[in-house]
Amino acid sequence: MRLIQRFVRIAAVSLLGIALVPGANAQQQNMIQTGDVTVHYNALATTDISAEVAHQYGITRSASRALLNVAVRKGVPGEDKAVPAVVTAAATNLNGQRQELRMREVREGDAVYYLGETKIADKETLTFDITIATEGAGSPLRATFQQQFFVSR
Repeated sequence: MRLIQRFVRIAAVSLLGIALVPGANAQQQNMIQTGDVTVHYNALATTDISAEVAHQYGITRSASRALLNVAVRKGVPGEDKAVPAVVTAAATNLNGQRQELRMREVREGDAVYYLGETKIADKETLTFDITIATEGAGSPLRATFQQQFFVSR
């Protein structure tokens, strides 16, 4: 099974978890769209990734690490295709401490996605700022989202 398919499944579970949290924003979709470009994004504790997948993609599994995953698609949903982009990201905690994430491109068949890792602590809330530049686009797309992490050691 491809990593992107695993990501979609994990994203669906994460979104279900958000829906079950009292007061959670039901409109949160972990995506932005402009014109025919759609950007999907999600962050999860690396301990939520199997050891096999983490090893295959060089991801550090640790209770103190989170993974940001960004996928860029172009076209009509259902007929869209992955497109390469320049993706930059940073994570900022509630104390204002900012970490620039080193995003790396992963290609798997027709899929293209971007992965970056950051440090986390249990019950820590991070604000992720993502900038996505695609070829031929005017100005870059920007996405911002907050996520709280609950990790067990």
